[in-house]
Amino acid sequence: MQNGTTKTTNGSNFFSSGLREKIDRLMNVLWAGGVNNPMDSIEQLSYLVFLRLLSERDDMQAALDKKYKRIFSGDWAKYAWGNFVTLTGDALFDAVRGSIEKFHELPELSQTGKLLFNRATLKIYERATLRTVIQELNEMDLSSHDGQDLKGDMYEYLLSKLAQSGTNGQFRTPRHIIDMIVAMVDPKPKDRICDPACGTAGFLISAYTHILQKHTKPADLTRGVKDGSLLSPAEFKFLEEQAFTGYDNDSGMVKIAIMNLYLHKLDKANIEIHNPLIANKGGSYPGMLYDVILANPPFAGKIQKESILADIGLETRDTELLFLKWFIDHLTIGGRAGVIIPNGVLFGSSKADKKVRELLLTTCELQAVISLPSGVFKPYSGVGTAVLIFKKQAHPKFVWFYELTADGFSLDDKRTPNPEKPLGDIPDVLDKWQAKEEGPNSFCIPIERIQENNWNLMAGRYRPLVVSTVKHDPPVTILSDIIEFEIKIADRATKLQEALQKK
Repeated sequence: MQNGTTKTTNGSNFFSSGLREKIDRLMNVLWAGGVNNPMDSIEQLSYLVFLRLLSERDDMQAALDKKYKRIFSGDWAKYAWGNFVTLTGDALFDAVRGSIEKFHELPELSQTGKLLFNRATLKIYERATLRTVIQELNEMDLSSHDGQDLKGDMYEYLLSKLAQSGTNGQFRTPRHIIDMIVAMVDPKPKDRICDPACGTAGFLISAYTHILQKHTKPADLTRGVKDGSLLSPAEFKFLEEQAFTGYDNDSGMVKIAIMNLYLHKLDKANIEIHNPLIANKGGSYPGMLYDVILANPPFAGKIQKESILADIGLETRDTELLFLKWFIDHLTIGGRAGVIIPNGVLFGSSKADKKVRELLLTTCELQAVISLPSGVFKPYSGVGTAVLIFKKQAHPKFVWFYELTADGFSLDDKRTPNPEKPLGDIPDVLDKWQAKEEGPNSFCIPIERIQENNWNLMAGRYRPLVVSTVKHDPPVTILSDIIEFEIKIADRATKLQEALQKK
């Protein structure tokens, strides 16, 4: 269940005043032209943006290297973006449809690129609408401005439309919640990072941005640049080619994730259509371990018992519990995880619930339980949720609890931003996190006490009682005040009675 918000980088005035309006207009054009499902709109725009950027890259490579073999040559020349912008009517429709439906056959295309165009088809049937969309995309300036990644920002804004529509909104987690979790887990340049229910790849992109920011010169950061200039070439190569893995069982979401990663310069990330809980693909990647797992897995789903991977070893069909067990099993020793779970996992009384919580507190170091406000995922759901931060190592001494009451947005269906406190309690969470500081919203509870309570992890069970001292006046003073007050009442009653008698 994931909602979406748009977060642009420093110096985003260009994006706000330019691309934002053009994207809004594009979505309206598609809606009026018969593409009414926001998922379809974003899918179609993904194909077209990819074709434009690949054509531009092809032209640039050819200009720099006379020996470079063009992708768009021979039979493929008619599918170059520059050809589209000159066509109209059926000729344009046939050219665009041919490119989209044949593109997965292109030998030079990466595996993720081929997956993006697998079974792709053009759904913009109205010729005038297609012409308008092509021209609008062609006029967009997608180059970088002052270190700002406009292509990535553009796609983030597109995905916010998916969330606002309420269509498949469960696939997106609020960006500021993702960034908080990533900051707490603190992924490193050489970590293997996985989101086994990746949706639009928000966690993976946030992890990449976090690593770049941590390894950018301070002077560049002040200008809004996050280029990872302090990373070594080997670290950059690892990040781009090996660091990121994402799975999702929805082919449409995988395509959107691939495009999102491509626009954030992660076109070689390993993204696959796959449900890691199900026994397929030769046993669901046996032995595959990760240094970091970041996820917001599906809530309240159930899998057929015979389909569940036997290695999970948990007597339940509930996806939230199965995923949590998968996270524990697939972390390296010393690996870290930051995941969102429904509150029911924290206190459920079934054997599977208790077993997972016990594993979290005995085979792992459960470092933090962050209670989220129940309105975080509105308007899609008001279910209570929490963030678990844990490490694959035993012998923890205590768990740090934080009750986050505000996230910078109203907790009703409108989710209106709060300009006075744009991130709510999140800065306080991050300030207190490293030292596990205790305060009005945070406290540490020993593992032994949690074990005594059937491994219950609801913060309310352990919240310290606040006892305040109230100072009272001495009894003699209080009694004197009461007598004086009674005399005034009696005197007023006497005067009132006299006044009535005179009448």
